[in-house]
Amino acid sequence: MGKIKVDKKNRIHKSVEKHGIMFNKNFGQHILKNPAIITGMVDKASVYPSDIVLEIGPGTGNLTAKLLEKGKRVLAYEIDVRLVGELEKRFLSTPYHSKLEIKVGDVLKSELPFFNICVANIPYQISSPLIFKLLLHRPFFRCAVLMVQKEFAYRLIAKPGEKLYCRLSINTQLLARVDILMKVGKNNFKPPPKVDSNVVRIEPKNPPPDINFKEWDGFTRIVFIRKNKQLSALFKQTAVIAVLEKNYRSYASLNNICRSWLFIVP
Repeated sequence: MGKIKVDKKNRIHKSVEKHGIMFNKNFGQHILKNPAIITGMVDKASVYPSDIVLEIGPGTGNLTAKLLEKGKRVLAYEIDVRLVGELEKRFLSTPYHSKLEIKVGDVLKSELPFFNICVANIPYQISSPLIFKLLLHRPFFRCAVLMVQKEFAYRLIAKPGEKLYCRLSINTQLLARVDILMKVGKNNFKPPPKVDSNVVRIEPKNPPPDINFKEWDGFTRIVFIRKNKQLSALFKQTAVIAVLEKNYRSYASLNNICRSWLFIVP
């Protein structure tokens, strides 16, 4: 997992700057400018000619161009309408124009269409909700190759007992196999983020574990409120007991169960 050296910014970034478009950090816009990393991500994803590829945050289209070369079609979600225009202009007069579908809006609020594979330099502030949106999507996709912050990547693969082990670790590993593929220095982006990044590969488990993930996620949320407290202490908190009792009442009502017991606040 050696670091890849920085390459000079390409003509696409110069064109964007020429038109007065400033990258918006509120949207997590850190444009990947090193073609070696872009090629590496696409190669690691093993994109087939028959694949429908999902990309989130295409930016100026550097990764998009490589995906269009390899796959059957690319579905690109972009929230910034300024960059949508740049993307459309970039591919308008190319053979790839008919293979690109740009979806404008917030991917977290969108219903994802069918796709085989996801390859993206994702906005870092939506990393966690986006990963679980992908993992809970049906039908299953083959894998996702994503650029994420370095510490986030190591949280994804952390094991019990390790400092970074958290709710993200246990929930992700429940639903998928995760591998770190490469390290990426912050100077490979424009503008550069404050920290280094990693490219990870996430492969959903198929079939998935036979659990209600919403209930499981609620359980782990309670367990990881305070990692250093005993479980018995966590489940004796008044607020937690109130939530459990409310949920039990709803469950009993929906399933015609006689509520023969109630939670007792200590």
